Amino acid sequence: MKLKWGLSFVFFIVCLGFLTYSCYQNRVYDWDMPGYLGSVLSWENPDNPQKVHQIVYSSIKKEASELEFHDIVAYNHANEVFAADYKAFDEQLPYYQIKLGFNVAVYALYKIGFSGPHSVLLVNIFSYFIAGLLLFYLVKFLFPSQYFLAPLVSLGILSLPPVKSMAENPTPDTFLFIFTLLFTINVLQNKNIWVRFIILVCCVLIRPDYILFAGTYLFAVIVFEFLYKSKKINYIAIIQGVVLASIYLSIITYYHYPGWKDLFYDSFFYRRPVISAENADFTAKRYLDFLFIKLINFKKISLASIILLGTLFYVTKDKWTRILGVLFYANIYIKFVFFPDSANLRFFIGFVILLFIVLLYAVSKNTMVSKSGKLRNFTI
Repeated sequence: MKLKWGLSFVFFIVCLGFLTYSCYQNRVYDWDMPGYLGSVLSWENPDNPQKVHQIVYSSIKKEASELEFHDIVAYNHANEVFAADYKAFDEQLPYYQIKLGFNVAVYALYKIGFSGPHSVLLVNIFSYFIAGLLLFYLVKFLFPSQYFLAPLVSLGILSLPPVKSMAENPTPDTFLFIFTLLFTINVLQNKNIWVRFIILVCCVLIRPDYILFAGTYLFAVIVFEFLYKSKKINYIAIIQGVVLASIYLSIITYYHYPGWKDLFYDSFFYRRPVISAENADFTAKRYLDFLFIKLINFKKISLASIILLGTLFYVTKDKWTRILGVLFYANIYIKFVFFPDSANLRFFIGFVILLFIVLLYAVSKNTMVSKSGKLRNFTI
């Protein structure tokens, strides 16, 4: 069995290396890169936004293709203004500065010698490789006798176009995926709750909007324990929630984050060249009409997630496993309500994968029971 697992892991590493290299070769320089690079460089030049602006665009121009750089500086009127006016560019930075955990990782690579644009991209390339190792470990743990399943499932997930897109684009999503996988492993193995809390802190630091995910998880814990376990209020979960909320508020306050309404307006209605020159005003009706249109185009994720959740409920009757599945399913739509970019599946694929992992966990429990009549100590 050890030999089989060894061969399985060698096969997996070779394929993972190929996929990772492929992501690196297909790396994308897009209009998000100046924001993240500007956020990092502003730490070294806090009082010189003009210098930050100059370094950002000159360094990207050296590495990006002519077509990619043209999109960055001239894709629309707003991009043209950002490239020409350092003040307008500086007003955009809070959208990116709040992703503090991701920016720290970028800065670490930048300080050890990578170029600015490469630092932004390599965080995701390295994260993609690490996420692959975590997926292999998780599937191997769930199905310890199925040596062929771990590489097939892991490589299948990593080969999904939205997952590869996460690795190829300059966004925090793949870096965040590592921590959501660590969170899921911790929950499924019923490990230390404070380690789990630290992982949630990291998620919020990487993407502050994951306060919603952290909050829904802690709420689920409180409700489950009160209704089905101790019949007592879990004050530790409440304290953890308060701390996470404080971290979130501190980040958006410190960086003068404009707010969700501004982000929504700039992302979906009209990208304001100068944020301070125009208010982000739209009605609830306009928002709901837009949400409905986007929901119609959300078929792939909706179909995949409802099939996974339905299968999970069919496979297991365990209450907490079902609650965990509902948690990941609900967060797909919570994310959608606040940021309904249905064309960009990378925003939602992480939660779909976590839902799939919970389904694998339920299947593994049934497999162990049917084979041995006993269930190993692997409970939530």
